Amino acid sequence: MAAFTIYPAVDMRGGKCVRLLQGDYNKETVYGDSPVAMAEQFAAQGAEWIHMVDLDGAKEGRRVNDRFVIEAARLGVNVQVGGGIRTEEDIVHYLENGVARVILGSAAISDPPFVKKMLQKYGRRIVIGIDARDGFVATEGWLATSNVKAEELGRMLAEAGAETFIFTDIATDGTLSGPNIAAAVRLAEATGKEVIASGGVSSLDDLRALCQYAGQGIGGAIVGKALYTNQFTLAEALKAVSGR
Repeated sequence: MAAFTIYPAVDMRGGKCVRLLQGDYNKETVYGDSPVAMAEQFAAQGAEWIHMVDLDGAKEGRRVNDRFVIEAARLGVNVQVGGGIRTEEDIVHYLENGVARVILGSAAISDPPFVKKMLQKYGRRIVIGIDARDGFVATEGWLATSNVKAEELGRMLAEAGAETFIFTDIATDGTLSGPNIAAAVRLAEATGKEVIASGGVSSLDDLRALCQYAGQGIGGAIVGKALYTNQFTLAEALKAVSGR
């Protein structure tokens, strides 16, 4: 059975741990006062990776909640981070402070030469985040939608050296309505690379369904709201995808 990783999500806004509905900053629920304490809980429950997003950073185009990310990286768990990462200085800041991987999203549309250069320089430590609305890539914290198709962008960046993609279907994010498996698989097939599915996971059955495509490039799932609303525990999720 191909490896399948669960990435519990810690989204940060105003120094708190929050979730947004479909990326809407006006539809926010606060789930904790400390992103680091949340990351610590996930690590204690067996997480190998934690997915952290600086929502303020995504909106403002600069690092805002980076100190929480760096603190979480000191817990002895792998951390990947996205949101507001626009320069090589941002990337170096995270990588030199123990963060395992940095996610580039909006920059893939706004500055492809920069993203290609970073892929060549930092290799697997750069993950490409592709967030799509109706199949087209959204940028700037999902506030804008481009005219570029997700698969088209994926192919271009795979050729430039990207090994891992995170695919989010915005329509399903934060809705607990089930992930868009077909779109994630299409991206994996188009790129020939690993795709981590994000958005809509609501049940252990959703995770098992995604797991069926582990051999076709689906390498894991980011899980947020389902954990925060107690649809299942992280321990249950890890067990569901371990093949036991």
